[in-house]
Amino acid sequence: MAAKTLTIDGRLISAAEDQTVLQAAKDAGIQIPTLCHLEGLSDIGACRLCVVEVAGSNKLLPACVTRIAEGMQVRTDTERLRHYRRMVLELLFAERNHVCAVCVANGHCELQALALALGMDHVRFEYRFPKYSVDITHHSFGIDHNRCILCTRCVRVCWYIEGAGTKNVAGRGAECRIITDLNQSWGTSETCTSCGKCVQACPTGALFKRGSAVAEMERDRTRLEFIVNAREKKQWIV
Repeated sequence: MAAKTLTIDGRLISAAEDQTVLQAAKDAGIQIPTLCHLEGLSDIGACRLCVVEVAGSNKLLPACVTRIAEGMQVRTDTERLRHYRRMVLELLFAERNHVCAVCVANGHCELQALALALGMDHVRFEYRFPKYSVDITHHSFGIDHNRCILCTRCVRVCWYIEGAGTKNVAGRGAECRIITDLNQSWGTSETCTSCGKCVQACPTGALFKRGSAVAEMERDRTRLEFIVNAREKKQWIV
Protein backbone atom coordinates (compact mmCIF):
# COMPACT_ATOMS: atom_id res chain seq x y z
CA MET A 1 0.00 0.00 0.00
CA ALA A 2 1.31 3.42 -0.95
CA ALA A 3 2.43 5.84 1.73
CA LYS A 4 1.71 9.52 2.00
CA THR A 5 3.70 12.23 3.72
CA LEU A 6 2.09 14.88 5.88
CA THR A 7 2.99 17.27 8.68
CA ILE A 8 1.43 16.95 12.15
CA ASP A 9 2.35 19.62 14.69
CA GLY A 10 5.45 20.50 12.69
CA ARG A 11 6.64 16.88 12.44
CA LEU A 12 7.02 15.18 9.08
CA ILE A 13 4.99 11.95 9.19
CA SER A 14 4.73 9.05 6.76
CA ALA A 15 1.55 6.98 6.89
CA ALA A 16 -0.43 4.50 4.80
CA GLU A 17 -2.75 6.21 2.33
CA ASP A 18 -5.90 4.67 3.84
CA GLN A 19 -5.20 5.91 7.37
CA THR A 20 -7.09 8.65 9.16
CA VAL A 21 -5.39 11.62 10.78
CA LEU A 22 -6.12 10.03 14.18
CA GLN A 23 -4.42 6.77 13.21
CA ALA A 24 -1.42 8.52 11.68
CA ALA A 25 -1.00 10.72 14.76
CA LYS A 26 -1.28 7.75 17.12
CA ASP A 27 1.35 5.79 15.19
CA ALA A 28 3.64 8.82 15.48
CA GLY A 29 3.10 9.03 19.24
CA ILE A 30 0.90 12.13 19.04
CA GLN A 31 -2.16 11.88 21.28
CA ILE A 32 -5.46 13.41 20.18
CA PRO A 33 -8.32 13.31 22.73
CA THR A 34 -11.45 11.38 21.79
CA LEU A 35 -14.41 9.66 23.43
CA CYS A 36 -16.38 7.96 20.66
CA HIS A 37 -13.34 6.29 19.08
CA LEU A 38 -12.47 2.74 20.14
CA GLU A 39 -9.96 0.47 18.44
CA GLY A 40 -11.73 -2.17 16.35
CA LEU A 41 -14.93 -0.15 15.84
CA SER A 42 -15.87 1.93 12.83
CA ASP A 43 -15.58 5.66 13.50
CA ILE A 44 -18.52 8.06 13.25
CA GLY A 45 -17.12 11.38 14.52
CA ALA A 46 -19.78 11.73 17.21
CA CYS A 47 -18.00 13.38 20.14
CA ARG A 48 -16.07 16.02 18.14
CA LEU A 49 -13.27 16.06 20.70
CA CYS A 50 -10.69 14.89 18.16
CA VAL A 51 -11.15 17.90 15.88
CA VAL A 52 -7.94 19.27 14.37
CA GLU A 53 -6.90 22.24 12.27
CA VAL A 54 -5.93 21.47 8.68
CA ALA A 55 -4.20 24.08 6.53
CA GLY A 56 -6.50 25.32 3.77
CA SER A 57 -9.72 24.55 5.64
CA ASN A 58 -11.68 27.03 7.73
CA LYS A 59 -13.49 24.18 9.47
CA LEU A 60 -12.26 22.07 12.34
CA LEU A 61 -12.14 18.49 11.06
CA PRO A 62 -12.68 15.32 13.13
CA ALA A 63 -9.41 13.41 13.04
CA CYS A 64 -11.10 10.00 13.38
CA VAL A 65 -12.92 10.21 10.03
CA THR A 66 -10.60 12.53 8.07
CA ARG A 67 -8.34 10.64 5.67
CA ILE A 68 -4.77 11.79 5.28
CA ALA A 69 -3.61 13.44 2.06
CA GLU A 70 -0.21 14.09 0.56
CA GLY A 71 1.26 17.31 1.92
CA MET A 72 -1.50 17.78 4.48
CA GLN A 73 -0.55 20.12 7.35
CA VAL A 74 -2.29 19.33 10.61
CA ARG A 75 -2.26 20.99 14.01
CA THR A 76 -3.66 19.05 16.96
CA ASP A 77 -3.01 21.29 19.95
CA THR A 78 -3.75 24.99 19.55
CA GLU A 79 -5.50 27.53 21.76
CA ARG A 80 -8.54 27.38 19.49
CA LEU A 81 -8.73 23.58 19.74
CA ARG A 82 -8.27 23.57 23.52
CA HIS A 83 -11.08 26.12 23.86
CA TYR A 84 -13.39 24.10 21.63
CA ARG A 85 -12.66 20.77 23.34
CA ARG A 86 -13.25 22.23 26.76
CA MET A 87 -16.57 23.65 25.60
CA VAL A 88 -17.63 20.23 24.28
CA LEU A 89 -16.73 18.60 27.61
CA GLU A 90 -18.65 21.23 29.57
CA LEU A 91 -21.70 20.67 27.40
CA LEU A 92 -21.48 16.92 27.98
CA PHE A 93 -21.39 17.45 31.74
CA ALA A 94 -24.25 19.95 31.63
CA GLU A 95 -26.47 17.81 29.40
CA ARG A 96 -26.93 14.92 31.85
CA ASN A 97 -26.31 14.08 35.50
CA HIS A 98 -22.61 13.30 35.93
CA VAL A 99 -21.92 13.13 39.67
CA CYS A 100 -18.47 11.58 39.82
CA ALA A 101 -18.39 11.15 43.61
CA VAL A 102 -21.13 8.49 43.52
CA CYS A 103 -20.43 6.94 40.10
CA VAL A 104 -19.36 3.32 39.68
CA ALA A 105 -16.73 4.48 37.15
CA ASN A 106 -15.19 7.18 39.35
CA GLY A 107 -11.44 7.03 38.74
CA HIS A 108 -11.92 4.77 35.70
CA CYS A 109 -13.91 7.15 33.48
CA GLU A 110 -12.64 8.55 30.19
CA LEU A 111 -14.91 11.60 30.40
CA GLN A 112 -13.59 12.39 33.87
CA ALA A 113 -9.98 11.81 32.78
CA LEU A 114 -10.31 14.15 29.80
CA ALA A 115 -11.90 16.86 31.95
CA LEU A 116 -8.93 16.67 34.31
CA ALA A 117 -6.41 16.62 31.46
CA LEU A 118 -7.94 19.71 29.85
CA GLY A 119 -8.19 21.61 33.13
CA MET A 120 -11.98 21.72 33.29
CA ASP A 121 -12.67 22.75 36.89
CA HIS A 122 -16.16 24.20 36.36
CA VAL A 123 -19.02 24.28 33.84
CA ARG A 124 -20.09 27.61 32.37
CA PHE A 125 -23.41 26.33 31.02
CA GLU A 126 -26.68 25.80 32.81
CA TYR A 127 -27.23 22.20 33.91
CA ARG A 128 -30.31 20.54 32.42
CA PHE A 129 -30.83 18.04 35.27
CA PRO A 130 -32.95 15.64 33.16
CA LYS A 131 -34.90 12.89 34.90
CA TYR A 132 -33.46 9.72 33.41
CA SER A 133 -34.00 6.21 34.67
CA VAL A 134 -31.62 3.38 35.55
CA ASP A 135 -32.46 0.02 33.97
CA ILE A 136 -31.28 -2.92 36.10
CA THR A 137 -33.74 -5.49 34.77
CA HIS A 138 -30.90 -7.49 33.17
CA HIS A 139 -29.54 -10.22 35.46
CA SER A 140 -25.89 -9.17 35.01
CA PHE A 141 -25.74 -5.59 33.75
CA GLY A 142 -27.40 -2.21 34.09
CA ILE A 143 -27.62 1.04 32.16
CA ASP A 144 -27.75 4.46 33.79
CA HIS A 145 -28.96 6.96 31.18
CA ASN A 146 -27.82 9.81 33.42
CA ARG A 147 -24.17 8.94 32.69
CA CYS A 148 -24.55 8.30 28.95
CA ILE A 149 -22.71 10.63 26.54
CA LEU A 150 -24.18 9.03 23.38
CA CYS A 151 -20.81 8.00 21.98
CA THR A 152 -22.61 4.92 20.53
CA ARG A 153 -19.70 2.62 21.30
CA CYS A 154 -22.14 0.15 22.84
CA VAL A 155 -24.34 0.25 19.73
CA ARG A 156 -21.45 -0.33 17.35
CA VAL A 157 -19.89 -3.13 19.39
CA CYS A 158 -23.29 -4.82 19.70
CA TRP A 159 -23.98 -4.64 15.96
CA TYR A 160 -20.58 -5.10 14.38
CA ILE A 161 -18.59 -7.23 16.84
CA GLU A 162 -21.20 -9.30 18.67
CA GLY A 163 -23.68 -9.17 15.79
CA ALA A 164 -26.72 -9.09 18.07
CA GLY A 165 -28.12 -5.68 17.12
CA THR A 166 -29.69 -5.24 20.56
CA LYS A 167 -28.62 -1.67 21.27
CA ASN A 168 -29.67 1.33 19.22
CA VAL A 169 -30.32 5.09 19.46
CA ALA A 170 -33.77 6.65 19.74
CA GLY A 171 -34.91 10.27 19.85
CA ARG A 172 -33.43 13.49 18.56
CA GLY A 173 -31.14 16.15 19.97
CA ALA A 174 -30.96 16.34 23.75
CA GLU A 175 -33.68 13.68 24.00
CA CYS A 176 -31.56 10.99 22.36
CA ARG A 177 -30.92 7.88 24.41
CA ILE A 178 -29.69 4.33 24.03
CA ILE A 179 -32.49 1.79 23.77
CA THR A 180 -32.74 -2.00 23.87
CA ASP A 181 -34.49 -3.63 20.92
CA LEU A 182 -37.84 -1.83 20.40
CA ASN A 183 -37.40 0.46 23.41
CA GLN A 184 -38.05 -2.20 26.04
CA SER A 185 -36.36 -3.03 29.32
CA TRP A 186 -33.00 -4.75 28.95
CA GLY A 187 -34.09 -7.76 30.98
CA THR A 188 -36.87 -8.63 28.52
CA SER A 189 -34.64 -8.59 25.44
CA GLU A 190 -34.63 -11.75 23.35
CA THR A 191 -31.71 -10.63 21.19
CA CYS A 192 -29.18 -9.77 23.94
CA THR A 193 -26.55 -12.51 24.31
CA SER A 194 -25.34 -11.19 27.70
CA CYS A 195 -21.80 -11.05 26.28
CA GLY A 196 -20.94 -7.84 28.15
CA LYS A 197 -19.07 -6.29 25.23
CA CYS A 198 -21.18 -3.13 25.43
CA VAL A 199 -20.25 -2.76 29.09
CA GLN A 200 -16.54 -3.12 28.28
CA ALA A 201 -16.84 -0.55 25.49
CA CYS A 202 -18.55 2.17 27.55
CA PRO A 203 -16.24 5.12 28.41
CA THR A 204 -18.28 6.26 31.44
CA GLY A 205 -20.43 4.71 34.16
CA ALA A 206 -23.49 4.47 31.91
CA LEU A 207 -23.11 0.71 31.40
CA PHE A 208 -22.01 -1.31 34.40
CA LYS A 209 -21.95 -4.73 36.00
CA ARG A 210 -24.66 -5.16 38.57
CA GLY A 211 -23.26 -5.13 42.08
CA SER A 212 -20.54 -2.60 41.27
CA ALA A 213 -20.19 0.07 43.94
CA VAL A 214 -18.59 3.51 43.68
CA ALA A 215 -15.32 3.41 41.69
CA GLU A 216 -15.48 -0.37 41.20
CA MET A 217 -16.41 -0.49 37.50
CA GLU A 218 -13.17 -1.07 35.59
CA ARG A 219 -12.97 -1.91 31.88
CA ASP A 220 -10.89 -4.55 30.15
CA ARG A 221 -10.43 -3.27 26.59
CA THR A 222 -8.06 -6.16 25.77
CA ARG A 223 -11.06 -8.48 25.46
CA LEU A 224 -12.49 -6.45 22.58
CA GLU A 225 -9.09 -6.01 20.93
CA PHE A 226 -8.50 -9.77 21.10
CA ILE A 227 -11.82 -10.53 19.41
CA VAL A 228 -11.32 -7.95 16.65
CA ASN A 229 -7.74 -9.03 15.93
CA ALA A 230 -8.71 -12.71 15.87
CA ARG A 231 -11.48 -12.06 13.37
CA GLU A 232 -9.29 -9.91 11.13
CA LYS A 233 -6.61 -12.64 11.07
CA LYS A 234 -9.30 -15.33 10.57
CA GLN A 235 -7.95 -17.32 13.50
CA TRP A 236 -11.37 -18.85 14.22
CA ILE A 237 -12.13 -20.05 10.71
CA VAL A 238 -11.56 -23.77 10.24
